[in-house]
Parts: sequence; structure tokens; C-alpha cells
Amino acid sequence: MAEFKIGRLDGQPPRIRNVPIAVTPEGFWCCPSQAALQKTAKSPNQQGRPRGGASPAPSKVSSVQRAPTISSEKRAQSTPRSRTNSDEQVCPPADAVAAPDPPKVVPAPAPEKRPKQHKISVGFGQLGTSDLKVVLHGKEGVAVKMIVHKNILAENSTFFADRISRQSPVACIEVPDCEDVEIYVETVGLMYCKDVKQRLIKQNVPRVLRILKVAESLGFRACIMSCLDYLEAVPWVGDEEENVVSSIRQLHDEDHRANPLLRRVTSDVLTNPPNDTLAHIIDLVLKSNEDRGRREMKSLVLKLFKENSNVCANGSSADSSCIMTLYSYFQNCLDSLLALSRQASDPEEPAGEESSGSKEQTFRKIALEADNLLWLAEILSDRNAADELTVIWASQAELAELHPKIPVMHRHLVSCVTARLLVAIGKGEALPSKETRRRLLDVWLQPLMDDYRWLQHGCRWFDRAVVEDGIGQAILTLPLEDQQAVLLAWLGRFLKAGDGCPNLQRAFEVWWRRTFVRPYAELQPGSSSSRSGRH
Repeated sequence: MAEFKIGRLDGQPPRIRNVPIAVTPEGFWCCPSQAALQKTAKSPNQQGRPRGGASPAPSKVSSVQRAPTISSEKRAQSTPRSRTNSDEQVCPPADAVAAPDPPKVVPAPAPEKRPKQHKISVGFGQLGTSDLKVVLHGKEGVAVKMIVHKNILAENSTFFADRISRQSPVACIEVPDCEDVEIYVETVGLMYCKDVKQRLIKQNVPRVLRILKVAESLGFRACIMSCLDYLEAVPWVGDEEENVVSSIRQLHDEDHRANPLLRRVTSDVLTNPPNDTLAHIIDLVLKSNEDRGRREMKSLVLKLFKENSNVCANGSSADSSCIMTLYSYFQNCLDSLLALSRQASDPEEPAGEESSGSKEQTFRKIALEADNLLWLAEILSDRNAADELTVIWASQAELAELHPKIPVMHRHLVSCVTARLLVAIGKGEALPSKETRRRLLDVWLQPLMDDYRWLQHGCRWFDRAVVEDGIGQAILTLPLEDQQAVLLAWLGRFLKAGDGCPNLQRAFEVWWRRTFVRPYAELQPGSSSSRSGRH
């Protein structure tokens, strides 16, 4: 068993302290944590306090009833400390103590206390054969003296090998401003281990990163390699990935041993596969026949698109390629929806059980393709790339004519696509021409109002307030005559259907003021337009 000694650097008799340090099978001592160092440093002050003879705190009653008195000895001692402006000022005599206003003793400011340095000694290996002392000066006055062996440190550390070779003979090496005393001691202790990697197994990623930083500063190559092997094998959780990548990129890796770690987050492939990979993911999601898996993956991919605005942002050539991929899938789904709608509304299809089952299958496919279109429209709208999408959707007059022939429970997602595009226009996410905006309302507003009651109760995506505001804002972007035509058609439907129709009263109010109030307000003598007309 290795011998453990505690000593002081200033040559004074050592004071025995209980330091929580454990011995390992290799014979080195594990340094306590920073909290343990501070706790140990504070314990002598607590032990040095007298246990007995302390006078109890005076009660509030005695402090109020008794006037403060000063003995002659105390006054004599406090005389030089009570001086303020002149050396001739002294304390009053004893008979003046009973006066109503007792004198006030102004104590001299206490001398500044220098932070006490807490010194701890830690030994490694066989202390009887040690021939070197390494003193670490850390924060808050903590100093750790390590009793070590020159041959072990010089063999494992280029830093210590250089220091020992430059100062021959050397008995003590000072390390000032040590940022991480605890890890520094632990890293030096690892030089006494035969298998450093085995010692790291029970550590966590943040601590290994700290060890790696100290090992690099010491030039402890075996420890650096063991840390890299550990980090390459363990999973990174949460913020650990960014911390690992940042630490590895700051590492001076001459042998490129850190490359396997970076391959976990980067690719060495020189081609440009992200668009192909993204297209493959979208293709898998769109062609899935399992409802739950498709629904959950659509939500996940949509969330990831929203969180990472640089993916498929409308800008570079790679981004344009990504947008074109999304448009290509949208067009494929739209063509499939149109073909299925024609098939479902064909009156010449023979009746029967087989025909009924086939039609139900067709209806299900229609709902699936409409859901795919809604998902793609959501992604493109979030990327501010829905301008061309509104043009494509506004041109689907045939699909809009076939829309009423399909049961509402299967077709309502088609109206969700219309609602999403109108919301994009109302929010400024899409900027189509006024002809496209008018054609979109002419073709799809009526089918949207037909499905509106079902949308409110049967569509999880639907947000009535957002949709109604988007429709109203889209209408108000049109010329005033077009606003009137659309809103009057809506008014006739709203007066019949009530809650089964979008509530566009806010847009109606704006149109009313533009039509009936603004022209007369501009003719008033004090209006800006009338003043400009006079000039």
C-alpha cells in the first residue's frame, strides 16, 4: 500500500487534514474535486474556533436598557484609533460616561485580509523513490503539490520532458494559473496507468474532454489517443456533440487520428448527395401506405424543415435544385389526384360489390394524394417558394369541377391546400400576380366554402382564425372592383350558411370603408387629396 503524506510548502510543521483521496490499484492517488478542496480548506478555520468560553449574544432588552460604557483601559487603547482629523483629539474622561450623549468610538478600518492560500500535497506511486515536486497554483488560492517521478513524467509528457531537460538538476516545477487543477492532477495520475483507455470507461464525455484538453497541453500522447478512442466509441447526447466537435477541431492532430470522430457529423464524399438523399426521403414518405408512420414522419420532416431555414432556402443553385425537386413531387401528386378524381366521378362505371370496393379504394387514394399535396404546399410556403405553386393550383379548373362529385370526407384535404395557399398570400409568404390571385379565388373559393363546415371539425391542421384572416387579406390585395365581386358572392353564401362559411367580416369592413367612406372623406376641404388638387 502506498504511503500518503501531507506537507506544507513554506517549511512550517505540517498540519494533518482529512482529504478525501482514494488509492488505485496502480498506486496513484485520485485528486479530490474542487468542492472537496474548498471544503477541506475551510475545515481548519472551523476547527480553530474555541468551543467553549464564548459569551452569548446580548439580548435585545439589555442592549436597550444599558448605555454603553468604556473602561479606562479600553479608552486608553482606543485613543489612537479614534482619531479622525487631528492628533489632539482624545476620548473623554471616565466621569463623562454618564452624560446623555456618550462618545462615539470610530474604529480604524480593518486591514485588508489577503486570500489565504490552501495547500494540499498529493503523492503518486512509491513516495520513497520520488524525485520531483510539481506545484499547481489554481484559483481561489488553492495550491496542490504533486510528489512524482521524473522518469515517468518525462517518458509520457513532452512538456515535462522539456522542463526537466532545461533545468538539470530540477527538484520542483511550478505551474502558475492552472485552470483545472482537479483534471490536471488526474491526468498526471494517468501517466502511472498501464491502460489509460480502461481508466476512461467509467468517465462521461464532458470530463473526458477536460482530460483531453490538459493531455494536449502536456503533450501526453497516449492519453490523447485514448480520449479520441473513447469519444469515437461512445454516443454524444444533447449539447455534447457541439462540444466534442469544437474540441476536436481545436486539437493539433498531426496524424489525423481525430478524423473518424468528425466523420460522424461530416461526410468526405465530394459529390453533392444532399438533394438526392432529400428526394429519396420525400419519395419514401409520399409512397408510404401505413397511416401512422407516414403521418409521424411528415410531421417530423416538416418540423425539421422549419427549424433549419438554410435547408432548401431560396437562393443558391443547390437550393434551387431542392425547390425543383419539391415542385416535381407536387406535380406528380397533382396529376395522380386528377386521374383519381376522374375515375371516382365516372358515371359509366358498373355497379356492384366489387365496384363499390374499388371506389372506396379510389376515395382513399384521393385523400392520400390530397394529404401529400398539403404537406408539400406547407414546406414550399414555409420556404417562401410558393409563388409558382399558386399559379399551378389556380389553373386546376377541371379538378375544381370534379371536386363536388367526391364525398366531402375524402375531398376536404383538397380545400386545405387552397386554404394554405391563401394564408401564404395573406402573410406575404407568396407573391403571385393579381391575375393569379383573382383566378385562385374564382376557381377554389367556392369549393372551400362548400367544405368549410367539415374542415372545422374533421381537419386537425385547420385553424379557423388564421384561415379566415388569410382569405380576407388575400381578397383585399385585389383591385377594388374584384374585392366587391368576391365579397358580395361571399355575403350571399354567409347569410345562408352562417358558421358553415368563412367569416370575412373584417375584410368586408375594410372594403366598405374603401368603397363608401374614403371617396367622400377625400372630398372634404381639410383632406390631403383636396389640398393637393387645389395646387
